[in-house]
Formats: sequence, structure tokens, C-alpha cells
Amino acid sequence: FYLSFQGLRQISQRTISTASRRQFENRVPEKQKLFQEDNGIPVHLKGGVMDSLLYRVTMGLTVFGTAYVVYELLVASMPKKQK
Repeated sequence: FYLSFQGLRQISQRTISTASRRQFENRVPEKQKLFQEDNGIPVHLKGGVMDSLLYRVTMGLTVFGTAYVVYELLVASMPKKQK
């Protein structure tokens, strides 16, 4: 039983590791070339349209959140009127 289990484990590990190696190609050098290029674009925006969109959404949420916190602090600092 132990030998068959160990053999099965070796086969499954070998299948998974070789399949994943063949599936992906190494694109690191082209990404390095893109991100190291001196073209005046900040590094967090060099990824393209999705980076720009993510940056704008993040900045919008940050500005909205900051304004909302300031508003809530102002509301909390005002005394409520007594009837």
C-alpha cells in the first residue's frame, strides 16, 4: 500500500510540475524593458489602461472618503438643538 501511494504521489507531482512549466512563457525581460524605459510616465501607470483606470478609481474613492470623513466630523462637532 505504501509503495503504491508513494508512486501515485510522484506521478501526480511530476504531472503538475511539468504541465505548469510548459504552459507559461517567460515574459519578464519584455516587462523589464517596458518598466525601465525613461519616457516620463510614472512607474505605477506604465502598465497601460488598466493601471490608469485603477489609479483614477483609487484617487476618486480617496477624495470622496476624505470629504465624507470631514463632513461627519463637522456634523459630530455641532451640538444638537434641544426642544
